[in-house]
Amino acid sequence: MKKHTFLMLALILLAQVSFSQEPIFQLSSHILDITTGKPATNVKITLSKKDKQDNWIKVDEKNTDSNGRIKDFLKQDGKDNTGVYKLTFHTSPYFKSLGQKSFYPFIEVVFELVDKEHYHVPITLSPYGYSTYRGN
Repeated sequence: MKKHTFLMLALILLAQVSFSQEPIFQLSSHILDITTGKPATNVKITLSKKDKQDNWIKVDEKNTDSNGRIKDFLKQDGKDNTGVYKLTFHTSPYFKSLGQKSFYPFIEVVFELVDKEHYHVPITLSPYGYSTYRGN
C-alpha cells in the first residue's frame, strides 16, 4: 500500500512539473482579411529588433496558422525583451495566392516593448489598406 501511495504521489508531482513548464510568450499577432472577413492564413511575419546602432536584427520568422495567428514570438524566459521592434507582414505572396493585386508588397509595424506585459499586435488587411492597434 505504501508503494502504491508513493507511486501515485510521484506521478502527480511529475504531472504538475510538466504542466508548469509550458512556455509563455510576450508577443503575438494576427491578420484579419477584411475583404473576406476571414483570417489570413500562411502569411510570413518577420520579427526584428532595433539594436543600439539603429540596425534591424532579425529575431524570428513564422507563418500565420489556420486562424491567421502567431502566438509564440519572444519567449518569456527571464530575458529582458524591452526595446523597439518591427513586425514585417509579407502580404504580396498572400494576395498573389488569392489571385489579387495589392498595393502593399509588405507592411511594417514598429512598436516598443517597455515592460514584461503581453503585447498583441494585429492588423486588419485589404489589398489597398490596412490598420493596426495594440490588442490584448
